Amino acid sequence: MTLNEFIEYLKSKRDYRRQIVHIEHIPARPARYASLKRPLLAPLAQALREAGVDRLYLHQAQAINAIRDGQHVIVATSTASGKTLVYNVPVLESILANPRSRALYLFPTKALAQDQLRSLRQLTQHVLRSLLFGTYDGDTPQGTRRRLRQSASILLTNPDMLHLGILPNHTLWSNFLTNLKYIVIDEAHVYRGIFGSQVACVLRRLLRLCRFYGANPQFICCSATIANPAEHAQRLTSVPAAVIHEDGSPQAAREFVLWNPPFVDVAHTARRSAN
Repeated sequence: MTLNEFIEYLKSKRDYRRQIVHIEHIPARPARYASLKRPLLAPLAQALREAGVDRLYLHQAQAINAIRDGQHVIVATSTASGKTLVYNVPVLESILANPRSRALYLFPTKALAQDQLRSLRQLTQHVLRSLLFGTYDGDTPQGTRRRLRQSASILLTNPDMLHLGILPNHTLWSNFLTNLKYIVIDEAHVYRGIFGSQVACVLRRLLRLCRFYGANPQFICCSATIANPAEHAQRLTSVPAAVIHEDGSPQAAREFVLWNPPFVDVAHTARRSAN
C-alpha cells in the first residue's frame, strides 16, 4: 500500500471520517553544495574523506567561511542537515593549526553530549586519533576530570556542569580558558524562558572569565527549530551573530497530513489525544 493509498484508506474509515482536514505534498529537494574560500588543512580533509564527506552542503560552507572570518554564527537549518560538521570542522582546523587551541561544546542533556562524542570519535578515529577530548559531567570519574581539565582540546559538557563544576573553580581551568577559541551551543532553541535566562547569565559569567584570562572566544550556535535566530542568539550569548539559514541538505518528498482527533464530549470542547 502506498502512502497516498493509506491516506485515502483512513479518509474512508468511519472512525476517521472528517478528521483529516488538510493534505499537502512537499516536493523533494536536491542537495546544494558550495566550496570553502580556502582549502582545509590536509589532515582534516583526509579525515572528512575517510568519514565519507567529499563535499560540503551550501549552509555548511557558508557557516565555516563565516567562522573562519571571525564571526559568531547561528545555523538554523533542518534536522539531520549536517550541523555537527559546521562546528567540528573549524574547531579541528584551529587545533591542527595551534595545538593549544581549546573548544567548549555545550549540550542541554548528557545523552546528546554522548551522541556528539561518538560523532567526534568517528571523525577523528584515524588521522586525528591523538586528539584528546571527552565529556565532563556528573558521571565523569575524578581522574578523567583532572586529565580533561589539564589536556583536553575539546570539552563536551552542559550548562549546569559549567555553572557548578567549572566556573567556580576557574583558577584550575585557567589554561583552558586562556586558550578557549570556540564556544559551541547546540540545540540553542532549548534555552528559552527562565531556563534560557539562567543559561544566558552563566554564559556572560563565562565570557567575563575568558576576558580575565585574555581570551575572546567565538560562539557557534545551532538550532533546527527557531523562528528568530538572530535575536535569540544575541539575547542568549550577548553578542550579534551571522545567521546561516539557507539549507543545502537534500530532502525526500513528504506528505503533510493535518489530523484533528475526534471530540470526546457532547459539548465538543475536548479532543482525544493524538497519541
